[in-house]
Formats: sequence, structure tokens, C-alpha cells
Amino acid sequence: MPPIEDHPLRYALANELHARPFPSLKAPCHAAFIAIKQEVDAAARDRDKDRAHLISLLDRYGASHPQPGATHWFGKIGRHKLKWESHTEFVTYTLFGDGVAERPFDGTTFEAFPDDWLEAAPGVRITSALVRIEQTPGEDKIFDKLGDWFVPESLACSHVLDESVTIAGDFRIDENGHMRFAVFVGEDCGPRRLGRVVQRLCEIETYKSMSMLGLSRVRSMGSGLTHIDETLTEIMSQMTGQMAGPATPADETLNSLLQVSSELEALAARSAYRFAATAAYETLVNQRIDILREERFRGLQTFSEFMMRRFDPAMRTVKATETRIKSMSGRATRASDLLRTRVDVERSAQNQTLLESMDKRADLQLRLQKTVEGLSVVAISYYAVNLVIYMAEPLGDAAGVSKLVLTSLMTPLVILGVWWLVRRIREKME
Repeated sequence: MPPIEDHPLRYALANELHARPFPSLKAPCHAAFIAIKQEVDAAARDRDKDRAHLISLLDRYGASHPQPGATHWFGKIGRHKLKWESHTEFVTYTLFGDGVAERPFDGTTFEAFPDDWLEAAPGVRITSALVRIEQTPGEDKIFDKLGDWFVPESLACSHVLDESVTIAGDFRIDENGHMRFAVFVGEDCGPRRLGRVVQRLCEIETYKSMSMLGLSRVRSMGSGLTHIDETLTEIMSQMTGQMAGPATPADETLNSLLQVSSELEALAARSAYRFAATAAYETLVNQRIDILREERFRGLQTFSEFMMRRFDPAMRTVKATETRIKSMSGRATRASDLLRTRVDVERSAQNQTLLESMDKRADLQLRLQKTVEGLSVVAISYYAVNLVIYMAEPLGDAAGVSKLVLTSLMTPLVILGVWWLVRRIREKME
């Protein structure tokens, strides 16, 4: 070991790449698969409940427990091997057993999952599947069996992995509530390769089911989205004056538009995670199918063709709705900006009119002030003259000047002095 300290997560991150090994299977054998999802807020669920549910099943068979915080477990329970995986929104249980039942896709395979244990699951079943794995009996016999086991209209079948394996399924739920998949194994297919094929089939079905949740979300919001679109179109028609009747005040229109924008943003926020998850699951479905390297079997549609005809339209609907919400949100934002600009212009015009009115009022006040100023000069001068006469009267008597003459001489001087003083005070204030 080199003398250097490792990052605390180095080994954990390296082991994560090898944490979920594929099962090793040998035909004939069978598999039973179930995926359980919490109905609401699955990504934020209490994962300890998932592990407790797993442990309750393991305790029935006396099997060892997973490590604390583990997201996967593989081991033997009774006559079967169990693979458990915890994903972002769901958990999966896959049972593997030797041999196949005489009756194809016999639902008794699921008896390894006790009824009371299934009822206590911390969630609901998002999908379940039965996988029948046989040695290849020849193409003619395979073709006959497929006709007996599956619905021809939706049957998908193909050779995979250089024709070493033949897979088939119709993606329909049978009378026992399970999907059905058949796997026919050639002599040149090893146990690990077979395990990968079966694992891919279970993953395709699970991710396909999780993707379809996006379509369900789109359908549930369809009427509400149409109503918002109609309201937005009506508001924009009012803005452009295309609607008959009296014009709606801009302030009221802006409030209506802001309400529509709020509804759109709330709708986008509620659906953003589901749309993103749908896109991710769709990518995983296509990747899992591509990895199988399909080749056509007897003119039947392949899994990729089935997805192109049945699955892809649903995903395009989800993408179209997501694009529609973004487009409507953009329209509402642009309309809000334009209407807000119109409201600002109207308010600016109102402010201009108000300023002009204030200017006229100020001019009137100035004139009134000048009038009052003139009157104040007269009033102040009246009292000032009396004061000056009282002070100058003794001097007038000494000089032989009468009070009347003294008043006549002082009055103009006092008025002039008061006027000058008032003018100086006003100039300083201005």
C-alpha cells in the first residue's frame, strides 16, 4: 500500500460498480418479479420501511439480513434465490427457481411471497412478471408455443445476443395479474449471459411501467391545461383589442394574467419531477433493448418495434405536454411584460398630468403668496410706523416738528425698509 491517505468514499464508490451482480441461471428455470412503489412522494419515502419489509420476508425463511443502509441483497430463501434492489422510486423483488411448471406461467410461483406479507407492503404494485426459461426446442415449436401463450396482436419476439437466446412477451396482464415473458436458451448461452437477459427483461418492464406514469399525469392535467390555455388566449385577445365590448382596464387584465402565470408555474413545478423521471426511464428502456442486439424472429415484431409503435407515442405525448407548458409559461411571461409596460406608460401619462396640475397649483400658490406678501408689508409697516413715531416723537417735539409731519416723513421710509427686508428673506429662502 502506498503511503497516502484514501478518500473516505473511495472503496464505497468503487464497490458500487459491482454492487448489483447479475444472477447466474441455467435452463430450465423460472423467475417471478414484482416492483413496489409508494403511491405518493416515492422518491422521498422512508427507505427503512422497505428494508423492514424485506427483513420480515427473510425472517420467514431464516435468511441473513442485509447490511444497514444497503440498497441490494441477494441470497437463498427456501427453494428459491431472491434478489432485492432499492431504487429511487421503487423496490424490486425477483425470485429465481429451478425447473418450470407443467402449466406455463403458473401463478403458484408467487406463493413464495406470502399473501399477508404482500398486504403489508409499504406501497403498491407497479408491475409484476413471470418469466419462463426453457431450452430451445427449435423455431417451429417456439412459434407454436408463442401462439398458445401470448396474444398475437401485441406479441413481440426476437433473437438476441447473436441468436443465442430468443425472448418473447406481449406486455399484457394475465388473469393472475402478471406480465408474461418467455426465454428460449440455445446451447451456446452461458449462465451469466442468461441471467443478464432475464434481468434486462425485468428492467424493461419496470422502467416501461414507470415511464407510463408520466402519461397518466399528462391525462390528469389535460382539462385544466386546456382551460388555462383558453384563459390566456382570451386575455391576450383583450390586450390586442380583438374582443368586442368595453375594454378591460389594464390593471385588471394584468391581475388576471398574473393569476394565470401563477397557475402555470404551480403546474410546472408539480409535474417537473415526473416529466424528468419519465424521460430518464424512457432512456433506460431504449438502452436495455439496444443492449440485447435484437434480430427478427419469423417476421414477428421485435421489442424495439413494439416500443416504437405502442410506447414511443405515449412518451411523445408527455414531451409535447411538457413543451406546451413551457410555451404557455413563456407566452404568459411575455404578455405580462408587455402589459406591465403598458401599465407603466399609462401611469407615466397620469403622473405627467398630475405634475402639470401641481405646476398650475404651485403657480397659483406663488401668486397668492405674492399677494399675501404685499398685504403683509402693509400690515407690518402699519405697526412699524407706530413704533417709530413713539420713539421719534420726543425728538420731533424738541425740533419743533409736529407729530403729523413726523408721521408723513417716517411712513415712506418704514414701508420701504419693510419691503426690502421681506424681499431679502424670500430670496434667501428660494
